[in-house]
Parts: sequence; C-alpha cells; structure tokens
Amino acid sequence: MSDSFIVEWARAQQPKAPNMKNASVFYRNLEEELDVRRSQHGCIMLHTKEQTSMVDFSSTDILGLSTSGSVRKGYLDELAKHPDFKLSSHGSRLTDGNSRYLEGIERELAAFHGAESGLIVNTGSLGNAAIFSVIPRPGDAIVYDELIHASMHDGMKDSLALYRKTFRHNNAKSLYNVLVAVQESQPQIRNSIQSVLVAVESVYSMDRDICPLQKLIKTAKEVFLEGNIQFIINKTHSTGIIRPNGTGLVYALGLESKTLAATGAVILYNNTVRMMLINYARSIIFSVAPFFPMLASIRATYQLLRSGEAQEAQNRVQEIVKFFLETIISDPIWSKASNTGLLRLPMYEDADIQSVLIQIIQLRTRTKHNFYLAFHLQRAGFLVFPISYPVVPKGTEHVRIIFHASNMDTEVKVLVTAIAEWAQEILEIKSSGDRQRVPAAARHVYALIAQANLNGSE
Repeated sequence: MSDSFIVEWARAQQPKAPNMKNASVFYRNLEEELDVRRSQHGCIMLHTKEQTSMVDFSSTDILGLSTSGSVRKGYLDELAKHPDFKLSSHGSRLTDGNSRYLEGIERELAAFHGAESGLIVNTGSLGNAAIFSVIPRPGDAIVYDELIHASMHDGMKDSLALYRKTFRHNNAKSLYNVLVAVQESQPQIRNSIQSVLVAVESVYSMDRDICPLQKLIKTAKEVFLEGNIQFIINKTHSTGIIRPNGTGLVYALGLESKTLAATGAVILYNNTVRMMLINYARSIIFSVAPFFPMLASIRATYQLLRSGEAQEAQNRVQEIVKFFLETIISDPIWSKASNTGLLRLPMYEDADIQSVLIQIIQLRTRTKHNFYLAFHLQRAGFLVFPISYPVVPKGTEHVRIIFHASNMDTEVKVLVTAIAEWAQEILEIKSSGDRQRVPAAARHVYALIAQANLNGSE
C-alpha cells in the first residue's frame, strides 16, 4: 500500500502544461495553475485505500466503533425497528423531507449535549454556511481565531456582518484588544444595539490544541458587560472523545447554555436560532433533508455514547496518546531532533503530558521533510500521511498521527523507533555536509518514479 501511495503522489507532482502546447488554452491555463502547486510538491491527489496490513495511525475511527461492528449492529437494529423506511428524504425540511423521526433524534442530540434545540444538516460545512450567512445581522461584528476551520471562513463570505476581525490563536489578550477595538469603532455595538460573535473551535483540526474557552469567555465579559456577545463554537473534533461520555469540550466545561455550536453535522442552539436558520438559511432551505439511513446511523452511534459502551475506548485513547508522548520524548534522539528544529510537538512543548486530551498528534518537521518522514513510516508498516500547504499554512507542515483505542503499546514503541531512525538519518546527513546525499525514503521515491517511467509522463 505504501508504494501505491508514494507512486500516486509522485505522479501527481509531474508538470503537465509543458506537454500541452496543442491543447485547448482553457485546459492549458488550468494545468499551468496546477503546475505551480506541483512545483512545490503540494499537488493533492485522491488515493484509494486498499486492504492493507499496515498499522492504522490515520483513520478517524478513533474509538473503533465502526471497525468493531458496534455501530453496524446498532444501525441494523434501528433499521429493523422501521422496516418501511425510505431511502430518500423526498425533499427539503420545508416540504416533504421533515419527519417525527428526524425531529426526535434532534431532541435526543440536543439533550445529550445540554442544548435547548438542535438541527441536523448533511455536512458540517453546510452547517457553518447556514450559521454565518444568517445569524450575524447587519451591524454585527464577527471576531474569529486566526486558525478556525476553512469551512467557517467560507461561511463568513456570505455573512451580513461587514465588520470582521481576527485575533491571535488561543490568545485571550489578543481577543481582548480586538474586542476593545470593536467596541471603540462600532457605536451600535458599544451601545448594545448590535452584537459581536466570536468564532472558535473547541479542538483545532490541524493544530490539535484545545481552545481556552473559559478564559476567552471571561475576557469577552470584561469588555461587553451588557452581554451582547455570543460564541460560535465548532465542536467537531471533541465530540465522542472528550468526556463526560464524549459530549465534547463545551459540555465538559459546563458552558453549553452560553454557546452556539456546530457539532459535525448537528447545529446546537436555542429555538430562536433554529427558527432563523429554517426561515433564512439558503443552504438549508434548498438542500434535501437528511435521509433515514443517515439518521439511523447517527442514533446508533450516539446510543453507544449515551450507554457508556464507548467509555473504555475513550479511556484507552487517552492512555495510548500519553504513552506515545512519554516514549518519544524519552528517546535519546528526541532532544537533538527537537533542538535543531527537525522534529517538534508544538502543543506539548509547554504542556503537562498528564493533561493531554487530544487523540491526534501533529509531528511537525521542516518543509518537504514531512513527505519523507511519512514515506519512511509507511515503509516501516504504519499508515500515516503528510499534511502540507494549502491544507495548513506554510511553515506548519507535519505528519499527522491519529491514535485509536485499538492501538497497542508495542505498536507505539515500534512507531517511535521508526521516527527516531528517520531523525537519526537526517541528522547524520546534515552533519556530513554532503548536499548530494538524500535519505533512504527519498531514494525509494526516486526509484519508484524511475521504475514507473513517470518523469515527463502524463
């Protein structure tokens, strides 16, 4: 499988435009734009995952609810209770797509997360589009963390709030300064006629750090004593993992009633917001309603969380992440790799390992090195992938490692050994002063490219 991914990646980086002199100018212009990304080794391709014996440190089935068959059993049981279910929703929520079953699940999810009401949508991106296009009113201001998810930025493009300002990531002082600037420059907000909406994520999808939500809310209250400020919180990456029972960070902090949250494809709020979305959100009005099989799967998954069946897996994920951190930091090569900037664990450098809650590790390295580290680990039998610009900002390239309840301590030890071997090789190459020398993973890639005759091919 690793060679398959590497070959496909290498093929995707080959320039196309120079060989398209006789092609339509329309397609040639598009390929020239893609060639810019290819020249930076950043051209993204789709990869088909095949059956593999590689150890999974990549998939999002973190609790193993899917691979264990637990969700499948609950899903099939739910279908059996409703043998006459329809495969299609037959319309939007405003016409033929609504149902008592759908509304019942929304009430269950709202109760589980401690919210007044909820609205299930087909995707989290659709939910963010709905929220930002409707909830901020003309004259309102949106203040947002600089690292919020791209779908939240997309949603803001259609927002009626013309005043938008970013603050430094997870920085309460920066938020304070921005809120003061809003207050001073926007008379209607200063006089509590309009509102400020602060957009954050509970757990940031790429940086894998936790929002200091209580601190940010306290900071916001220091500036806006009248309470005309609301938080919009994307909880996608804490639901199911952060306790109690996987309710997510917001509920765990006892803050649910004070927030508006988009949890994956479930928007949680109060009834006023629900009515606004139903009446004004074009992405909801003109989308078909969630269909029964999707809803049955949601109910089956949440039932596992409510019942506590997933608790052991939740605990195990925390244990395996802490074990990885303790193991890699104690490896003799780690201090050298860290001091030279070859490898970093940004969110854990100043944190107590025992307080770790995050199941996804960002192993940061130098630009383009993340590809070769990922290839090295794939060749060692681990399913991991490189994350690069434009998925993340330039200079934050890394290898993403996702831990699962099924991962064993022995697998983690071998993974750390493989990372250390790669780091040792890179450090030796650097100390040798030989600029022509490349790491084994890179040589392997070049050999595969030559074997497949990829140079200059379509």
